[in-house]
Amino acid sequence: MVRRSFTVRDIAEILVHWQAGRSFRQIAHSLGVDRNTVRKYVALAISLGYQPGVARLSLQEWSTVLQQHAAQLVDPASHSLVFVEIARYHTEIAVGLERNHASTLWQRLRDEQGLQASRRSFYRYLEAHFPERTGQARPTVLRDDPPPGREAQVDFGYLGLWPDPASGKARKLWAFCMVLSYSRHMFITVVPRIDQQTWIQAHVAAFAFFDGTPATLLIDNLKPGVLRPDLYDPQLNRGYAELASYYALLIDPCRVHHPKDKPRVERLMPYLRDSFFAGRTFSSLEEMNQAGEQWCLSVAGGRLHGSTRQRPLDLFQRLEAPTLRPLPAQPFEAVTWTQAKVARDCHVQVARTLYSVPYRYIGKTLAVRIAAHTIELYLDQTLVKTHLRASDGRRQTDWEDYPADKARFFQRPPDWCRLQAQALGPAVTQVVEELLSRHALHYLRQCQGIIGLAEKYGAQRLDAACRVALAFSDPAYRTIRNLLQKGLEGQAPLPLPSSAAHNVSAYLHGPEQLFAVNLAAEGERSTPAFPQTPERKNSHA
Repeated sequence: MVRRSFTVRDIAEILVHWQAGRSFRQIAHSLGVDRNTVRKYVALAISLGYQPGVARLSLQEWSTVLQQHAAQLVDPASHSLVFVEIARYHTEIAVGLERNHASTLWQRLRDEQGLQASRRSFYRYLEAHFPERTGQARPTVLRDDPPPGREAQVDFGYLGLWPDPASGKARKLWAFCMVLSYSRHMFITVVPRIDQQTWIQAHVAAFAFFDGTPATLLIDNLKPGVLRPDLYDPQLNRGYAELASYYALLIDPCRVHHPKDKPRVERLMPYLRDSFFAGRTFSSLEEMNQAGEQWCLSVAGGRLHGSTRQRPLDLFQRLEAPTLRPLPAQPFEAVTWTQAKVARDCHVQVARTLYSVPYRYIGKTLAVRIAAHTIELYLDQTLVKTHLRASDGRRQTDWEDYPADKARFFQRPPDWCRLQAQALGPAVTQVVEELLSRHALHYLRQCQGIIGLAEKYGAQRLDAACRVALAFSDPAYRTIRNLLQKGLEGQAPLPLPSSAAHNVSAYLHGPEQLFAVNLAAEGERSTPAFPQTPERKNSHA
């Protein structure tokens, strides 16, 4: 294949393995990289003052360090020129592969025709342009068993169809299997779905079953149809990284399409399907998993293993159990990481529930950490917001996440307005009560605005203005504001006799207009009066 490009996370994984004390050869084999690549990035770490086994950093901490030195990670060497050089011999290569091995062909082109390319570059060119001729069988190299407690191998595979008695339908089931490499003692759990939460919970159950943890976990690069590949995507694998850090584990992914990297668990999956699952009936998943643990102890643990020629449970109890690391006092809390985009209403949707986020993050995609009781939202590595977890369908809103002018209407309900008005004066209280009695929601903003006038004009002036507004007309925010702006709140209204209040018109335009009307009336009396039409009698009088 063509040259592989490395991300910061890829380099961080190399350095995590290096600090754990692994050799360049072991790191290159585990991660599928060249030893020269490992050597280059280890040299960078040493130049920055880091040493293996001293002040070990987590994967996230290495990523932060590498981002600070991004300029030193750029490799100026370009392999495109090397491929151009090799392409000059493309015809000779096609003919030579028919009768010679690739190593012989490279040696002859270099010595006899002057090819200027390394063997590794030559092999990459062959993998890119002659993939059908480079898939030669390679011998299997048997590796010795690791020391007790050093390693466990993990697999997650399809188990089969199970007729669920509760629903009457056939359900697909998957089996999680963890095998200790030294003793071959194993743990299984059966689950109806394959997701992050299940993956983490299965690990926690396995550690509890063994009553300890190994130093290293060999895991599969999950394939389509077994587990969704995005389970190990860096954007969604933060929960698994938290588990590894909590139990002080080294996670060692196998190479893609290399099941021989973890043969001790791969060979057990057919045995598990045949010995434990096939031809048996279970009334529930709980009964199935209880039977699975018993099967691990009695059947799988009590059999004579073909490689070790010992019983796995006996070997585990005698030699491997004492070497396992003790479990923490509290079990790991399984968390799930996902992503959510902040909508225009300042909320993200997580597990069918809406949670508010500060409005400045609108349009951004946040990482969401879902725990048993909390929801945490992150932008990159920065914590943005924390909520208590709500039940499905409910809405968790913090009004401080909205701009002040947008949240005020919801933060100051009618009860708040009544309480504030009582502290400002009796006239303010009467105005607020009268407005809210008409329609609480429609007049809520007016009440909030009237109460807000106290910040500028003071409680005494506001109460006086409300008293004048109540005497002259229906109280309204605009009327009270105008009285305060013009300084008219101190004028006492002129009371009208109750008997005349219903018989005379109200003169609200000042004394000049009043006298003008009176003079006009005197002039009309001096002129001859016209005959008037008799007034129609009111039928309801």
